[in-house]
This record gives sequence, structure tokens and C-alpha cells, in this order.
Amino acid sequence: MGKTTKGMLLTLIAVSMVLALAACGGSGAAKKVVIYTNGDEEAVAAMETSLNQAGYDGQYLVQSLGTSELGGKLMAEGKDIEADLVTMSSYFIESAQRQHGMFKDLTFETSALDEYPAFYKPILANTGSIFVNTQVLKDKGLPTPASIVDLTKPEFRGLVSIPNIMDSSTGWLLVQAIVNQYGKDAGRQVLHDLIANVGPHLESSGSGPIKKVQAGEVAAGFGLRHQAVAAKAVGAPIDYVDPVEGNFSLTESIAVVNKEGDQAELAMKMAETIIQDARKDLIVNYPVALYEGETVDEVNKPAYSMTFNKALTVELLEEHQQFFNGSKP
Repeated sequence: MGKTTKGMLLTLIAVSMVLALAACGGSGAAKKVVIYTNGDEEAVAAMETSLNQAGYDGQYLVQSLGTSELGGKLMAEGKDIEADLVTMSSYFIESAQRQHGMFKDLTFETSALDEYPAFYKPILANTGSIFVNTQVLKDKGLPTPASIVDLTKPEFRGLVSIPNIMDSSTGWLLVQAIVNQYGKDAGRQVLHDLIANVGPHLESSGSGPIKKVQAGEVAAGFGLRHQAVAAKAVGAPIDYVDPVEGNFSLTESIAVVNKEGDQAELAMKMAETIIQDARKDLIVNYPVALYEGETVDEVNKPAYSMTFNKALTVELLEEHQQFFNGSKP
């Protein structure tokens, strides 16, 4: 081998080593904690702010995924998942734990208002309700609905928007209310008539219905209560209606993947930081009290707060998805 060729070979090897070290953040650099989350922009911003203020800036990487996508990864990959820390719908975390035993018990204490398993604690909660465009109701001479059943009346045909349970967990809040109040037999007819009235306004996003209602494309919708409260507060012709069938809620929680080493210890510290420090921002956008000492304005307290009579699991979600699809006209 000539000197020139040998020199080029050594140079290529050196460059390859430098690139490899750079990809790993350097031989002495700690790998970043990977956080998988189904949270929306406001939730992610609150978590990142709490971590950065605690001195963890640059030590973590957040990857946002849809609920269905992240749920699929949890159920399929278990402990082999790339993430060190997960924030996700609580029912998915519980189902993944039952199947894989993939989360560690949290090593820190919290002051949660309700009892939760040792391997996760809630970071936020969403509550469902009806909301209406008061101007559209007036223009069309429609009464203000008081229940989900009211939205099935002929006068609301084509004027209702709801989220699709196949795409959005917000849609599950609607189905829980119907099944809990009317049972599956009568509930199937309620859902059938509701979907018939919805027509083309079945939304893939939980925020889709409030957008349709605000735009005046429909008169009423079902979705997240706090979105309607916020819209009304800034002067939009929007009002919220707590349905007599009940305001059901879903929590999103944080859990640490069962891995070993400094990475896992850092992930545990970050989980504690998010619960302790991010809540002050999270409760602004998701106004449900979850921990001792937290308060929310009266306007954010639903009139008919309810809990479903069965534990929320991925299996129950799938059962309710089949119920939803089987109720379509």
C-alpha cells in the first residue's frame, strides 16, 4: 500500500470515528433521555419549560406521537421501546403495564387527590361536554340542548359535530356518557340517531367539533369542555352545556420505562420535575384539579362529573369502538 493510499485510508477512518462520536454526542457525553408523549402543544410546552427551568435543558429529547400511534408502540414494543419516559393516556399505560410490566414504580411521593398505581401519576385531565354556537341557535330557531339525546332530534340534523372514537380519545368521553346512562341496547339507538344527525361532521380530531361550532358550520358539538369555556371567555358566541348524561374525564399520566443505569435515574428525576413544576401551567390549559392545593375557577367545574362504572382499559376502548361502528346508520 502506497503512502498516499495509506494516508487517505487513515484519514477516512479518523473522519468515520469523529462522525460516530458526534452521532452519539461524544464518547463522554450522556445519552439524552427520550420522552414519548401524546400531549398537544400546550402540554409539551409546559413540560419543557419545567425541565429547562430545573436545569435539564439539552438533556432530553421529546417526540410527539398521536394517541393511537404511541399506544400501538407501547403494546407492541414493551420495554424495548426507545423511550425512557412516557406521558400518555392513563388507560394505555395501565394496559401496557399489564401486558409487559414495562414501567418502574415511581420513587417519589405525590399529593394526588385520587389513588393511582405506583407506576404512574397524572399530569393533566380532559373533560367532555356539549357546546353550542348561540348565534346559530338563534338564527335557526333552535333550543339550547340539555342532553346528548337532544342532539338526536330532527331539528339538529346536519347541525351537530362530534369526534370519531376511532381517531380521538375525546370521542370516548361521548360514548362513555351514552353507555353509562342508557346501557348498550337503548344507547345504540341514541348513538345511531346522533351519528345520523352528524352526517359529514364526524371529526378525526378532538378539537374538530369546537372549530366547526366556532365557525358556525354547525349549531352544536361535543368535545372538550375547557375549549368552550375559553372560547366564551374571549367573546365568541359560544356556550358550554353539561349534558345530563354526565361529564366524563380522561387523565394523561407520566411513567418511567423499566430500564437500568444513569439514564433511568435521570428519567425518574425528570418525571418528578414535570409533576411538581409543570402542573402550574398545565392546570391553566387543562383546568381539572388533580393534586392537593390545586383549585380551579367555578366556571371550570362541570355540573355532572361522572366516572365510568368499569375500569378504563384498551380492551374496553376497543369494545366501545365496535359499539360505535355498529351503531352507524
